[in-house]
Amino acid sequence: MTGNSLRIAVVGAGLVGRRHLEAIAGAGQRVGAVVDPDERSQALAERFQAPRFTSLSQMIDAGVADGVVIATPNQAHVPNGLDCVAAGLPILVEKPLATDVADGARLVEAAENAGVAVLVGHHRRHNPLIRKAREEIEAGALGRLIAVHGMFWLVKPDDYFEAAWRREEGAGPIFINLIHDVDLLRHLCGDIVSVQALEAHAARGFAVEDTAAILLRFANGALGTFSVSDAIPAPWSWELTARENPAYPASGQSCYMIGGSNGAMEVPSLRIWSHAGAKSWWAPIANRTPPVGQDDPLVAQIRQFAAVIRGEEDPLVSGRDGLQAIRIVEAVKRSARTGDSVACASVKA
Repeated sequence: MTGNSLRIAVVGAGLVGRRHLEAIAGAGQRVGAVVDPDERSQALAERFQAPRFTSLSQMIDAGVADGVVIATPNQAHVPNGLDCVAAGLPILVEKPLATDVADGARLVEAAENAGVAVLVGHHRRHNPLIRKAREEIEAGALGRLIAVHGMFWLVKPDDYFEAAWRREEGAGPIFINLIHDVDLLRHLCGDIVSVQALEAHAARGFAVEDTAAILLRFANGALGTFSVSDAIPAPWSWELTARENPAYPASGQSCYMIGGSNGAMEVPSLRIWSHAGAKSWWAPIANRTPPVGQDDPLVAQIRQFAAVIRGEEDPLVSGRDGLQAIRIVEAVKRSARTGDSVACASVKA
């Protein structure tokens, strides 16, 4: 450790890993190491003036990291995470935390028993838009929450499905995309206690779903609906509304609507609607948009990871938060198969 900067290693030098390397530098921390067996990762290591290792065990033995970002394929998240926990290294694990709840629980419980911090890369919580939305809700701008509606509508192009695994069960918008939205809705509106869902494959005819409709019940009594499709040319998804990733064209729309006894909010536009006087459909209704700053969520996430490593903060997205997102998505899939409402066990279970 040099000065106030920490050495943060990145395991996995693919597209996501490279974004984390940039974020580490942007957050004023040091790249402790790049870990990847692909020889092309050597150029990345040199760019960030860090050593390269071909395996996680080599990096751990070298003692060059204060914390580790795990950006490997999903099936490697838990074994990589367990190795870091055994070495006493705090970890930031890309989402999803694991491929299923049982596997994820092994990692979370091992980390808790060892007293090692686990953060999960649901980076959207670190977006200033989400921080402001949560502040407004907690300050009572909407009153008691009553209803929530969310959308993930966009179209994935034909060439996206040239990779065979993307046409198979488990690679659809429920597991790949909805898990982000589930985490944000939990963060903004509270725990989800049950779900009921339908899914369809009709748009493309693949084994994987292309469309789903979901009912959500929140612990605070609010009810929610969520519509998911990756087969509709449309502007209503986080990707196309949040201006978070320049790779996606910005639509200027919103993808969530959250309503309470005092008003309603569009997210991510943050437009808040309410009546100045009597709450009535006969009365004029107006809106305001609270000011919000700009910050790269991935950089903010690394800054928080550094604070957690130093013991200054608790994780904004804990291992149990990541586990609960998987649990809810698994419940959605189970409900779609059976037609039944499925309870979601508590995040503390």
